[in-house]
Amino acid sequence: MNELTMTAIRYGLLALLWFFVFAVVGVLRSDLYGAKTGGGRASRAVSRETKAKTPRAVRKGPTHLAIIEGAMRGTTLPLSESGTLLGRNPECSLVLSDDFASGRHARIYPESDGWYLDDLGSTNGTYIGAQRIGEHVRVEPGTRIRIGRTVLELRK
Repeated sequence: MNELTMTAIRYGLLALLWFFVFAVVGVLRSDLYGAKTGGGRASRAVSRETKAKTPRAVRKGPTHLAIIEGAMRGTTLPLSESGTLLGRNPECSLVLSDDFASGRHARIYPESDGWYLDDLGSTNGTYIGAQRIGEHVRVEPGTRIRIGRTVLELRK
């Protein structure tokens, strides 16, 4: 092979290597910082519509989730009428930075008579107090939920 062909192959492999490096950095960045969420005028309009359709028992219950212990202490998140997914996966509503949390760890969702919590088959479990919970556990304002080293509290 002549020298021009070898140089072209070298530059092509170098470009391919840099493409791979940027792809890996992009994946790591999305894993560390999570997915971006929207929150403009349209989401507020949807919020007003769902509030009108929400049963009174759910509206009187907790309105947001606060992290009171763990790496993300002080973080709060409003509870969604469609349910709030908790875990380390970027698709979750609350992305936890806890090594003991699963990708899709737990879910909090409303029903006609209040709010409920499901453990989604996590490895280390979801706890209310010292009790490990399974599916369809009713939660009230003030309930403390432990996922790994993170403790969350339902608040009005």
